[in-house]
Amino acid sequence: MFKIKLFSFTILFTFTSILCFAQQFSTISGTVTTSDGKPATYISVGLKGKGLGNVTNDKGIFEIQRVKPGAYIVRASGVGIQSIEKSVTIIAGENKTVDFVISQNSNQLNEVNINKGKANKYGAQKSDYVAKMPISNLENPQVYTTITKETFNDQLIFSVDDATRNAVGIQKMWESTGRGGDGGAYYASRGFIVQSKLRNGIAGNVTSRNDAANIESVEVIKGPSATLFGSTLTSYGGLINRITKKPFEGLGGEVTYSAGSYDLNRVSTDFNFPVDKANHIYARINASYNYKGSFQQNVFDRGFFVAPSLAYKANDKLDFTFDAEIANGNNTLKPFVFFYFPVKDLGFDRADQSGIPYDKSFTGGVMKQKYNSTTFFGQANYKFNNNWSSHTSFSSSYSFSNGRGTYLFLVPDNSPLLGSLYNPSAGPGSTYISRADQSTDNSKVFNYEVQQNFNGTFNLGSIKNRLVLGLDYLRQNSDQLFYSIDSFDVTNKNGTGANYNNFTETNLAAFYAAIPNVPKYPYNFKTNTYSAYASDVINLTDRLIALAAIRVDRFDNKGNSDRAGSAPKGAYKQTAFSPKFGLVFQPIKDQLSLFANYQNGFNNLSGIDFKGDAFKPEQANQIEGGVKSNLFGGKLTGSVSYYYIKVKDIVRGYNDDPSNPNAQIQDGNKISKGIEAEIVANPLNGLNIIAGFAYNDNRLQNASPDVEGRRDAYSASPYSANLWISYKFATGSLRGFGLGAGGNYASDNKIVNSVSQGVFILPAYEVFNASVFYDHPRFRIGAKVDNFTNQKYWTGYSTMNPQDLRTFTGSVTYKF
Repeated sequence: MFKIKLFSFTILFTFTSILCFAQQFSTISGTVTTSDGKPATYISVGLKGKGLGNVTNDKGIFEIQRVKPGAYIVRASGVGIQSIEKSVTIIAGENKTVDFVISQNSNQLNEVNINKGKANKYGAQKSDYVAKMPISNLENPQVYTTITKETFNDQLIFSVDDATRNAVGIQKMWESTGRGGDGGAYYASRGFIVQSKLRNGIAGNVTSRNDAANIESVEVIKGPSATLFGSTLTSYGGLINRITKKPFEGLGGEVTYSAGSYDLNRVSTDFNFPVDKANHIYARINASYNYKGSFQQNVFDRGFFVAPSLAYKANDKLDFTFDAEIANGNNTLKPFVFFYFPVKDLGFDRADQSGIPYDKSFTGGVMKQKYNSTTFFGQANYKFNNNWSSHTSFSSSYSFSNGRGTYLFLVPDNSPLLGSLYNPSAGPGSTYISRADQSTDNSKVFNYEVQQNFNGTFNLGSIKNRLVLGLDYLRQNSDQLFYSIDSFDVTNKNGTGANYNNFTETNLAAFYAAIPNVPKYPYNFKTNTYSAYASDVINLTDRLIALAAIRVDRFDNKGNSDRAGSAPKGAYKQTAFSPKFGLVFQPIKDQLSLFANYQNGFNNLSGIDFKGDAFKPEQANQIEGGVKSNLFGGKLTGSVSYYYIKVKDIVRGYNDDPSNPNAQIQDGNKISKGIEAEIVANPLNGLNIIAGFAYNDNRLQNASPDVEGRRDAYSASPYSANLWISYKFATGSLRGFGLGAGGNYASDNKIVNSVSQGVFILPAYEVFNASVFYDHPRFRIGAKVDNFTNQKYWTGYSTMNPQDLRTFTGSVTYKF
């Protein structure tokens, strides 16, 4: 009830504020014509220095709304034309008309418009976060993909999870489990598991589905990135950084309602408004309610999300930003099918041969869990002068879950787990599913991060340097408790067993109550990470750029305990160094760059080897080279790269001491190499393209004989591709109407791959999607269909997880 009241208050507050503020504002409208009296299209008209403006339509008409009383300069400008400025004074409630005549005639303007084209709306040419300084993509020797808000809009994307399908080489492996501290969905990149744990460059864990209500863009940063981002929130495959919407000067926003297949119902709002009359403080509220069922029985996710933010400009040198993310809801864990080994006894080695009904959840009712997360962020920016600035950031997050986590296991017919159904002489085959559970008991995880960055630009002789010096403190406090049963019962895998509907919340609770000692798994620990780093981008010439960076990281694990208050065990401390180097040469300045990089990542490890020596941090080193482009005035951006990653000091079993079967040695390796190619293009007015291809080859070295030389089973498909093509009409009666289509491909994925256990494959798939929309200055209408061929396909690592069948979604947005 509290959640409904909270969301209702947010919506009511939004509309009340709209009505209050709307009475204070006026509209400036007019026309822009050419020297021969024809309408001038695609001319920008705005209030100079105020961030308000619009573009003329095909009749040369413009309209600027929400203008407060005061004196302004109205400016008309465009590529290839001379800007024109006019002064105007606005009185409350009075609208103004301002007309412009440019010096070009209609033929000259048409030539300008043809040459300049339309913006490459799916491309982003620079980032403030990837290098922790504002440098362009062509200057950065690291590869990354930016998924823009325009991509979200055109594809009707409501979550970060779905947005990642536009990033080259990224494959979703698991849906979010909804468990405290879990970090949302699991992905694979360059042969390693990645989660979205960063927000605006610092800690920003999520508990469940990663709602996109407050997302401006998403950066998928490739390769080991510990030098600037540490090891705790990143992986050797890279990281996913969410960029959030910020308050801006002015009043405006939108409200969206969406509905679709499987009872999808979603309401979201985005409202920006001034707080004080002096225009020093602006606020923005993003919020959503999202409910979606599933093609599978008894599966759903219902959640609320609120993200308020506040920007305060104290003076020309100092400004502050404060914001929060509050998410809560309840859901059911989407069915994961694990395996009781060996899989070679199943009688088949592919998910499409399993015979498991695609729409079955194998529960007799809803087995739900509750989740919530609350995160607060703050940043202070101080500008010492034009060359030096300070950026102080703070993040505090709380993640919680409580409830059921049902697991399914596909069982060979000759497995003792079948009890009375056990047939030791049975040949290869599988008739049954074992149903199990791993619940969370009021599990909580707290993260605190403080980060201080000093950015500076200076010259050493004729050589320009752009420097960031950083200090970082990250604390993790985990109070998690899992409890589980290995098997509630077994039922026929085709879902027709007489006991199929017995797996319910009531029966599971009774089952636990009858167990004298329920297996429990506490994850109670505290860790502190103290880091310092420095990175320098050096312009050796105007076309040759070098990057050098180093991080020192002190990890302090206080040990594991339990809720009974036992003394912590296993405390340890480790120090790691993480260097990074890069080189960029631009044969065509600001259009084409050749780059190479060396990047490092590491992972802190506890325990001792067979000799009694403490483990040292595991290390990953990447060497990469390729080419980046920003051609034809930004219409063609992209990259092609080859990477080679070697992970060393992997801990594995030590088999040379029969008296100690649990002995371990730290000498394993993993080699992961491949190519990635990405294009983001705007070849014609209104036509936009995203295309990507990736190949990853990896294998384990100096490993157990069971997996020596084999592809890591957690690496996703070796081949993957993504494509999206959209077209939006810019003129005529269809102006604002657009449509798009595309899809994703992934090759066979070996999720079990060993000598003793056998091989199990998730088959290759091609999933196709399409959308259609009409975008008007006051509203937007859109519809999409995902997986329109209705293909059955599976994702997962160590599991087979059926994915959504054909889904339809419609959406209506009102802009104000």
